Amino acid sequence: MSKIKILLAEDDPNLGDILQEYLTLKGYDTLLCKDGEEAWNKFKKGIFQLCIFDVMMPKKDGFTLGKEIKKIEEDIPIIYLTAKNLKEDVIQGLKIGADDYITKPFSMEELLLRITAILRRTQVKEEVKELKIYNFGDFTLHYDRQLLESPRGNHKLTSKENELMRLLASELNQTVSRSHALKQIWGDDSYFNARSMDVYLSKIRKLIKEDPKVQIITLHGEGFKMVEQQES
Repeated sequence: MSKIKILLAEDDPNLGDILQEYLTLKGYDTLLCKDGEEAWNKFKKGIFQLCIFDVMMPKKDGFTLGKEIKKIEEDIPIIYLTAKNLKEDVIQGLKIGADDYITKPFSMEELLLRITAILRRTQVKEEVKELKIYNFGDFTLHYDRQLLESPRGNHKLTSKENELMRLLASELNQTVSRSHALKQIWGDDSYFNARSMDVYLSKIRKLIKEDPKVQIITLHGEGFKMVEQQES
């Protein structure tokens, strides 16, 4: 099983080094960034399961960073670190989707407990998402068999077609960002992988055109979504 990857952004070099060393010793693959801008650039190029951000950082503060990241990957958990204990900060953090909030100074053990609790919750969500059968329109996707079933015949899917269709079906009628799809299925959102994904989307569109109630819509600048029109 691969290690959990944590993106850590802390501008205090002493605290940052201590946190990275501690979390690494506890088995987490931890990438330390010295400011919000560096963390933003690293996030766009990598895949992480958890973020830990200091609130007050140069170049890009933790709240701004968290808001931008949530636009790309809404479900990624974020823990904020702050030297202040202001109610306004807590409220602002919660509004932009903070999963937890810890005030300095704190014990490493407390931080570890909070990380463990958050990962346990998010992993349960992923298990719920990981269904084996998805129904949409006239189709049934048998994810474990890589098979798309319809009244007009069955189609054996490639692994990429299967993963992409599962993602679209699990988020039916919801927008899926291009970056999220690329990171989840291809591993990164490089230009080459983006072109590859477009090819697979074209193939999937051809497969589902048998049922006019189901379509994949491209939302320029946002991503795409598979929509199922309800019969009137």
